Amino acid sequence: MTEASNPGYVRPSRFESWMMAVRPKTLPAGAVPVIVASAVAAVDGVFRPTAAMVALFCALGIQVATNFINEIYDFRKGADTAERLGPTRTVAAGLIAEKTMISVSIALLVAVFLMGLYLVWLAGWPVLIIGLLSMFFAWAYTGGPCPIAYSGLGDLFVFVFFGLVAVGGTYYVQSQTLTVPVLVAAVAPGVFSVNILLVNNIRDIDTDRRVGKMTLPARIGAANARALYLFLTVTGYLVPVLMWFVGYPFWCMLSWLSLPLAIVQLRRLFTAEGRELNEVLAGTGKVMTVYGFLFSAGLLVPLITGL
Repeated sequence: MTEASNPGYVRPSRFESWMMAVRPKTLPAGAVPVIVASAVAAVDGVFRPTAAMVALFCALGIQVATNFINEIYDFRKGADTAERLGPTRTVAAGLIAEKTMISVSIALLVAVFLMGLYLVWLAGWPVLIIGLLSMFFAWAYTGGPCPIAYSGLGDLFVFVFFGLVAVGGTYYVQSQTLTVPVLVAAVAPGVFSVNILLVNNIRDIDTDRRVGKMTLPARIGAANARALYLFLTVTGYLVPVLMWFVGYPFWCMLSWLSLPLAIVQLRRLFTAEGRELNEVLAGTGKVMTVYGFLFSAGLLVPLITGL
């Protein structure tokens, strides 16, 4: 039974439909890398607030555009069906017309490109290349003849673009340099972003396999995908230790205060099935957000307090 055929179903408002399409629970993947990179830049004495804010807009814009484009192509490929266990997909449910979603996606990417020109002016052609590649992969993730999400490579691209590229690029537009510690810091947002994707794809293994959407969990199985989630979580919590070893403030270990929340999500992941995994997905986003803010705040403690 679809939601629309349920006698108690209440059609979402236009605003609610667009919020569903935005997928707020996934937005930490766009915001946290910029926050972490800006905190490292502040410690290094190269923080530029305007550049950071524009980078945040661009990162979130690309994240949302990717979500919109996913709706279009998953609908076309039949991946968003009534059997799907995740949140309602607005195009498939008829809440937002496909043509409208296409128009809004294009407008959003144009806005990101225009805002990004300021960052190109600051830091030069490498930023232009990063921006164009990011927008291309926002489409290629589910669009084109060989969509990344359907090949099992989505997790790798998420780690690269929401970790290394997002953090490294944000730092670069403020400093015009790139250092090894910045790339070390980038690992944390990267692995937590992959964890968000893993939970989403573990939940959808059965329906994805039926339409040929061979995500990494669909290829390696739920048990191995859960083990990968555990490995990536451990990796994320090693990052502040490495940052401390290379000379950054011990206070970045404040990020470990989010560990109990991460453990709760791990326990849920290994016991939850089906729609229960929606709560794990939201919880993984919370872990990333809390971790990111604590890690960044810890880096800034000496600058603020002199400790």
